[in-house]
Amino acid sequence: MKPWEKFRKVPTAPTNPDSARHKAAAHKPFDVANLFAGPLDEPEAAAAGQSLDEKMRQAYFWIVNTAIISPFYDIEYNGDAAAKTFRFGDSHTTLRLPSAQSYSSFVLLPLLNMAVRRRCLLVGGPGRGKTASAVLMGLLAGYSSKDLQRAIQHGQPQMTIADLLGNPMPADLMAAKTMDDIRISWRKWLSMRVKIIDEYNRIPTRTQSALLTVMADEYAELYDQVYECPSAAWYLTANDDSGGGTYPVIEALRDRIDIVVRALHFNTRFIGDLLDRIEADIQPESLLPESIIFSQQELDTVQQQIRQIQIPQPLLRRLEFFAGQFEFAEYAAAQLEYQTKDTIKLADLAGDFSSRQETGKDRLLELGHQTGNGLSVRAIMTLLTFVKAAAWFRGNDEVELEDLRQVLPFVLHDKLTPDHDAAFFEQPEHNVFRADRIGWLRRLFDLACDEFDRLGRDHDPINDIAGEFEQGLEGLGAKHVKKRMEHIERMLKRIAKGNKLYAYLFDDVLKLKYYHQRYQNYLHWLDYQA
Repeated sequence: MKPWEKFRKVPTAPTNPDSARHKAAAHKPFDVANLFAGPLDEPEAAAAGQSLDEKMRQAYFWIVNTAIISPFYDIEYNGDAAAKTFRFGDSHTTLRLPSAQSYSSFVLLPLLNMAVRRRCLLVGGPGRGKTASAVLMGLLAGYSSKDLQRAIQHGQPQMTIADLLGNPMPADLMAAKTMDDIRISWRKWLSMRVKIIDEYNRIPTRTQSALLTVMADEYAELYDQVYECPSAAWYLTANDDSGGGTYPVIEALRDRIDIVVRALHFNTRFIGDLLDRIEADIQPESLLPESIIFSQQELDTVQQQIRQIQIPQPLLRRLEFFAGQFEFAEYAAAQLEYQTKDTIKLADLAGDFSSRQETGKDRLLELGHQTGNGLSVRAIMTLLTFVKAAAWFRGNDEVELEDLRQVLPFVLHDKLTPDHDAAFFEQPEHNVFRADRIGWLRRLFDLACDEFDRLGRDHDPINDIAGEFEQGLEGLGAKHVKKRMEHIERMLKRIAKGNKLYAYLFDDVLKLKYYHQRYQNYLHWLDYQA
């Protein structure tokens, strides 16, 4: 075998024979017409016998086994058998041996980001493969290495808006009578569907604002001229995840980042692989197999398939319970609707302004005491998108609890701010979570699930009310409406009897008020009709 041949080797399909789509294909009924079909060329044969999720998994395994040395399995899944565990060191760190196919977050999550066309931040020290990983995503999307290298925007302190977006034509500047007469030579990277910004935290603040417009609204503006950018997968890199750099990253730009991925360290037991590359004078990314390159049409289809992945109602209830833990701040306002951490932030008061006044609540049990903020709509929508993508990648038709548990920490990495003064972090066994944001978020989700089970929240009476309401109000009489309103009032009275208003009940109470008001409005309408 020639030295370069092993770098072109693609894993034999199927990479995951247990996937739902592979099983469906394996049991596809025989069609006699197939006997009379003509021979297919290689690309057509691949398309006919291979699903796109299988192709994405092949791309994943080619990257981790060949291109980027990332021998890690930090996104862990288990099958019917439990993971075997071992404990090491004075800290009794647990090593788990997963019993099902597991993955390296440093490769899987950028791939999922390409599939759903979101914004991924790769963080880690210099030389850890952040830019190389981003370039590989561009190669998988069909761009040439030369085009990608030229399109990378390298953050540096002198970067101007013109450097980022483009320049006006000199002749037009001299001859133009209005702004509309000025033509702009837009930079080529704006038209690409994979966009790479290297060391984004070295870009000046004013230029960051222009970058924000392209990222958030998909257009660039210069001299009143507008360039519409296509939907793209973004990859930004930084040497740390605190936003530090030559310039502080503006809050709005950080908020637009959907997922944060850490570049894991290089395992020195794989130095031999580096030697092979030197001796063969090979850069693996230059030998990317054509069979794992996605066309634009295929990537569009991937997005459509991911949207169709189902999230079961019981799992959605757990996510609602988890997400509802963090915004509530009872003493932030007199009216219930304003009792949120955002009210405290807007008033420029200390983050513990409300929690200092609360008495009788277990500060370890109340998960909201661990964070300084709640979750935004954008963060929740991003989380739903990525868990669907994870389930699709694994070949499943619906999301599982472990998809949510494994993906959640990376999506919420910059969305939930830990309050390191909270009682949780003062516990000796939790001190490690001051530095380990991923571990903390996963632990936070586990604690929420434990509390969900303890409270028996699987049965949700509010869902029964929602089901009745969603059947519609047409033809409903006043007597029936009043009966439903009385039921809501009884539920509110029962919650009020508990004396304490906990975070998980906050949105429940407000939703009950919402339904009561909708019925009240309908009742007024019935009176008007009468």
